[in-house]
Amino acid sequence: MVNRILTHEQIQHTIKRIAYQIYEANVDENEIVVAGIVGGGLNFAKKIAAVLRKITEAQIVLCKLQMDKKNPLQSGVNTSIDEEAYKNKSIVLVDDVLNSGTTLIYGVHHFLKTPIKQLKTAVLVNRNHKKYPIKADYKGISLSTSLNEHIRVEFEPKNDAVYLE
Repeated sequence: MVNRILTHEQIQHTIKRIAYQIYEANVDENEIVVAGIVGGGLNFAKKIAAVLRKITEAQIVLCKLQMDKKNPLQSGVNTSIDEEAYKNKSIVLVDDVLNSGTTLIYGVHHFLKTPIKQLKTAVLVNRNHKKYPIKADYKGISLSTSLNEHIRVEFEPKNDAVYLE
């Protein structure tokens, strides 16, 4: 059974709300790095970055974070920008769904190897099955789901949606 959890309009509203929350937390910053985890996280990060560019004069730097989500320890984490580009900056790490926390914790670990000003996390859907002590600072929706259920996020032009399967 498939249930639509969030409609396109609800997702657009959530993106704006999260962008404004990020802006408020970084109002004095000249530059904000929005780091999206490749896949749904990067798509979500691009949408947040687009709204941020409209509401702040700060430079918004989009960073792609690449890792093997099934085995991040072995694959390591790679970014599309050099370490110097995010050193001493405010970073928002973005993913579409926070399940166990594995992907976010390895992303956070990567950035903590460098001196940074601030690191926050943003997710569209926060599930309550974490195995690591990580939380979403900015979240669209929190769901208590069973481990058998799956969250599917679709980013399609004018038809974004989140489904519970």
